[in-house]
Amino acid sequence: MQSSKILLPHWRKFNQVQITRNLAINNRKLSANYSAPLLINENFTLRQQQQQHQIFYQQIPQRWGTTSAIHLTTTTTTAAKPSPPRHDWNTAVREAERIVGYPTSFLSLRWLLSDEIANMGLYLRKLVGSTHPLLKTAKEVLYNGKNTTQGWGLIVLLISKAAGHAPSIPDMEQDKSDGVLYSQRALVEITEMIGMCHLIHNSLVNLQRSTKAGQDSTTYDDMTFGNKIGLLIGDYLLSHSSMELASLKNQIVVGLISSTVRDFSESEFFGERDEQNNPLPSKPGTVYQQTNSPACTADVDFDAEDILKPMNIAKFIGNPEKEWEARNMLNVGSLLGKSCLASLRLAEQSEKLQKKAYLFGKHLSLAWQACLDAEPFQLTSLPYDTSFSLVSAPVLFHLEYDPKLYDEFEKGNVCVDNVDYFKIHQTILQGPGLEKTKQLQRKHTTAALHVLESFPNNDARRALENMILAMQDL
Repeated sequence: MQSSKILLPHWRKFNQVQITRNLAINNRKLSANYSAPLLINENFTLRQQQQQHQIFYQQIPQRWGTTSAIHLTTTTTTAAKPSPPRHDWNTAVREAERIVGYPTSFLSLRWLLSDEIANMGLYLRKLVGSTHPLLKTAKEVLYNGKNTTQGWGLIVLLISKAAGHAPSIPDMEQDKSDGVLYSQRALVEITEMIGMCHLIHNSLVNLQRSTKAGQDSTTYDDMTFGNKIGLLIGDYLLSHSSMELASLKNQIVVGLISSTVRDFSESEFFGERDEQNNPLPSKPGTVYQQTNSPACTADVDFDAEDILKPMNIAKFIGNPEKEWEARNMLNVGSLLGKSCLASLRLAEQSEKLQKKAYLFGKHLSLAWQACLDAEPFQLTSLPYDTSFSLVSAPVLFHLEYDPKLYDEFEKGNVCVDNVDYFKIHQTILQGPGLEKTKQLQRKHTTAALHVLESFPNNDARRALENMILAMQDL
């Protein structure tokens, strides 16, 4: 009978929200006023209904003078607190490619359908089934998006479009649809070819008698054939990039890009090496001993007055952070930084802005490398048959923290495969190496973002910022 008093005429179609449980707060029950049904007219908008619900639930703790938690079972649901947005790397790259136009890489349809590249693919197929490192390099180049030089070309195009070009550039040189110059696109292809040439040449195996490849005849034949293919492919890319570089007819740009090839070669003789020329970390305390050494305060960079001069790397060996920066400046930072500078040189921008582009490429490449170095140590357990660089940032930082671990690295003087990677991985996870690597990455991403403030605020600059933020979330 009482329930019939609550019912309203059918033609009005009211929605009823009723509190189904009497709650005790401070040993008192809610009054009968709150157990009465809350009627909501269907003609109310959704916003009005939400406001009515909010006012109703706010009155309960105010009426009883308490802020205790009240559990109410209703037909409405409470929205969860939104989490901060996570930047996606693939989305950032797709947006960046849309801004500068396609293709962004020399691995475009024009190249893939050429006779030279097709013949290279046929020879690479003959290596399938062998253990030659060239196959792993080819896989990383084609599939591992964030770990390849193809991303470097995209960055050079973005910084070129962000800076723009001088009014004196002829219209015939401009790609007006994408806002870059045709010469800048050619420079991007040159940059990627030189970077890929370096990766392929690094895949060559040194056939020493002490190694398995030097003792087993079948393995020796596979490795010899793989070395021939890798050498020919690398030399082809290097020679073709030199021809394309000369066609730009800019002496300063030729000097800048040529110096990156020298820096690549110098990086292969940096520090200690095993018989396969794989890098090994310096022994803690043997070189760098004085805390007031110039290595503590000197910036790791080329000569500010002339970046074409070789880098003085002797003073950096022994200091974990400086040694890591010097090694990777020669290995990756030189190519990206000098390519960014050369691109703005082609656009006839001011020397000040060219220097900013160089600094951006330098810091971004180091932040990128720190991200890649930290990737294997994000896992609690190292996957089977997986290794990592013994001169990566987490390893160098942990050696500074625990020099006793170097005893394990001495097993790799002949070949780094003799090192117990699983043991090193588990040991580093228990130390400060990974956290210091993340701090190193934040240091260089912050520096790169700071340099970007000198460029005009446009879609290309925002795309670069999104790529940096996405890199931090990897």
